[in-house]
Amino acid sequence: MADNPKLQQLQEAILQGNIPQMVLSTISLALDMRSSDIHIEPMEARVRLRYRIDGVLRQVVEYPLNIHPAVISRIKIMSNLKIDEQRMPQDGRSTVTTKDGREMDLRVSTLPTVRGEKVVMRIQDKSRKIPDLPELGLQGIALKTFELALDLPNGIIMTTGPTGSGKTTTMYSAMNRLNIIDYNIMTIEDPVEIQMDGLNQSQVHHEIDYTFANGLRTALRQDPDIIMVGEIRDRETIDIAIEASLTGHQVFSTIHTNSAVETLTRIMNMGVPAYLLASSVELIMAQRLVRRICQACKAPTPPDPELLELVKKALANLHSTDEIEPEKLKTLVFYESKGCPECEGVGYKGRIGLYEIMRMNNEIRRMLLQSASSMDIEKAAIKTGMVSLEQIGIIKALKGDTDLAEVYKVSKRMEEY
Repeated sequence: MADNPKLQQLQEAILQGNIPQMVLSTISLALDMRSSDIHIEPMEARVRLRYRIDGVLRQVVEYPLNIHPAVISRIKIMSNLKIDEQRMPQDGRSTVTTKDGREMDLRVSTLPTVRGEKVVMRIQDKSRKIPDLPELGLQGIALKTFELALDLPNGIIMTTGPTGSGKTTTMYSAMNRLNIIDYNIMTIEDPVEIQMDGLNQSQVHHEIDYTFANGLRTALRQDPDIIMVGEIRDRETIDIAIEASLTGHQVFSTIHTNSAVETLTRIMNMGVPAYLLASSVELIMAQRLVRRICQACKAPTPPDPELLELVKKALANLHSTDEIEPEKLKTLVFYESKGCPECEGVGYKGRIGLYEIMRMNNEIRRMLLQSASSMDIEKAAIKTGMVSLEQIGIIKALKGDTDLAEVYKVSKRMEEY
């Protein structure tokens, strides 16, 4: 990274106090380093610049405090924010074209701190194509199950996970597959992150009371075939989504829960009756992102004995056999990367998705109607072929895509059934 010409440009701009060049170089370098967010944070004696790369923050450079107000003003001008307002947080957007012709959207957020204003810029690279489902990490039975659900004429398909787990990318990847001339696809988003030709995308505005629920209600009057709702946050939105699915529409949405089964509990806690849930929800997918270990310097490593016991317990409950070759399940060889020039000494390069897909079947519907516990429903789902986040993580670690440390950062350990 030290010999990166764009990093050198940035350092030169800091030394010269060239603020416009400094801001542009910061964004351009962030794109080159596959960063998702830029953090500009005033400290006691300096300002540090950090990039979030593959989900982890890395410090890039520091610059003197005395030029920080000029940097903030430059970013505010680009994002149409008030330059003279320094006591209140502000949010804005900007479209930037770098010198090498790459265009991107920036979502800018400022926050007053005791040391000065902090800025976070979320980058959306417009030149990056939307990856197809297998490129995201969907494989085996999970991919087949999801593809079958995409062919259904109606019903609700939900993806769940924490912020930054790739839910929106998965939804767009699904929309990309469905985006044909025969379908009218409506999306209600906050904000519209990727603009896609062929989709009718609408952005909610809470300040004028244009909410997900209002947008969804309007979308139903636009003769849609498929509707994508950015997020289900309240009872009103889920009610309209259920109504849409029961009247012959396919509805896609995201929700914040920890696992596929917990999504059912969350929706019922919103006050939705079990019979409506059983008749409208077709598939729930929980997902996480883990760092991909560097393929150039990975090497087989014997796992910690305690971790190996956990792995064996998790794999004992694996009912799907088409995810991985049986020999790999017998030998249990895992990998680690020590770091090399290819991955800049980090040991990881890029990220890959882990997907837990629960297809609603008659057994799960019956259990829902009988008010079964989420643990019993999860047990039934695994017996009928669902692969848990922990299990798919272990399979990807056996294939050399990631390591066990990354898997257990994002997945909970399965209880023995």
